[in-house]
Amino acid sequence: MVRTPLTPEEHERGERLGQLIRRARGARTMVDVASHAGLSPETLRKIETGRAPTPAFFTVAALASVLGLSMDEIVAQCALVPA
Repeated sequence: MVRTPLTPEEHERGERLGQLIRRARGARTMVDVASHAGLSPETLRKIETGRAPTPAFFTVAALASVLGLSMDEIVAQCALVPA
């Protein structure tokens, strides 16, 4: 399966998502948050650093639930900005 390359805007959105997740995680460890969300710490690390700019919906939903974020908040802060 060949994946379409991401646009610069999509990369930027992934970076904003990572920053939002990192801020919401606060002092909690990656291991703690990842385990409560049913993810590996490496997956959470990739999201937070922007190396996984398009995580699956259910991954984002699980993190939102664990971190007390609403999906509306995530969309508002991470939506693509029109060029």
